[in-house]
Amino acid sequence: MDFSLTEKQKMIQKTTREFAEKYIAPITEESDQKQELNQDVFEKMKEMNFFGTCIPKEYGGAGLHDDTLSFCIITEEIGRVDASWSITTGVHCSVVASPIYRFGTEEQKQKFLIPLAKGEKLGTFALTEANAGSDAGGVQLSAVLDGDEWILNGSKIFNTNGGIAKILLVVAKTGEESARKALTIFIVDTVTPGYSVGVKEDKLGVRASNTSELVFQDVRVPQENILGKIGDGFRLALKILDFGRISIAAQCVGLGQASLEAAVKYANEREQFGQKIGRFQGIQWKITDMACAVESGRLLTYKAAYMCDKGLDYGLASSMAKLVASEAAMQAAHDACQIHGGYGLMKAYPVERYFRDAKMGEIYEGTSEIQRLVIANHLLRKGF
Repeated sequence: MDFSLTEKQKMIQKTTREFAEKYIAPITEESDQKQELNQDVFEKMKEMNFFGTCIPKEYGGAGLHDDTLSFCIITEEIGRVDASWSITTGVHCSVVASPIYRFGTEEQKQKFLIPLAKGEKLGTFALTEANAGSDAGGVQLSAVLDGDEWILNGSKIFNTNGGIAKILLVVAKTGEESARKALTIFIVDTVTPGYSVGVKEDKLGVRASNTSELVFQDVRVPQENILGKIGDGFRLALKILDFGRISIAAQCVGLGQASLEAAVKYANEREQFGQKIGRFQGIQWKITDMACAVESGRLLTYKAAYMCDKGLDYGLASSMAKLVASEAAMQAAHDACQIHGGYGLMKAYPVERYFRDAKMGEIYEGTSEIQRLVIANHLLRKGF
């Protein structure tokens, strides 16, 4: 078993870290306060092909569609500097661009995937509704067939990239059967009449990331914009979320790493009772637990990425990775704030932002409670 990165992956890691520290790090606090992403950074990320990470070069991507570990490394390194940018690119790549590549027709790839991969258009995955969150089968946004078009009516909430996305993957109800047969996924261009952006959410963390309500009033979508088949939406949504959870796990690993590094730095600088606080056993144990938890999340995330690239069933692995990495990030951020004492509550220190950002990881792409249900159900039905 080889835990080392390839030379290509090491170069990707180095290049992404240098990019994040040079272009993203200097404006993270400003972006957090303004609750918006910097457009200059957006253009530079397009040049780096970060929006096409999971897409082959023939469709304008970076050609890492068969190297999910490299995608995780990129997501982790961006997340280490700014979780808002990490979730923005991660959602775009993992639950919008990648599904169109994996499940879409050639016509859909030419029309929608190429601008997504090039970063010319941003994407969002519209699943959650007021009464359909953890219960993905509870979707009520309706799609009714009218000739060769489907008419969509309803709304979606908590959409990452929602207010700035130009291409949507929308899960809609197309039948009256059980949830597993009644849902279909549509590719929707936001220039379509009847579509509008509703409330932009004012969030605790990842505040620069746009999270918005999406409203559909008699939005007409052609038959050729169905992703997969009619009634196949529930199955595809679960597959999409499996891959998305790897992305969230990688983001959380980066965030946990940032908290760990900040805690170590502060512990080696701050003096109390005549010595560096890093000499106290209570601080040492916190740092040790942080390092072990973050590394556990990293290894589980890399394992899920490895299984994905080998064509293995990685659903269980992605849920484990997302659960452990998100809770490790939250604990690491909590302990980093504690180690910083009063300064940990001040915006002058990044750990205050890490703490707010980390909480999001335990919620989106399936809460920790849902991950535990998924893991338990898998083990009880299929075993190890």
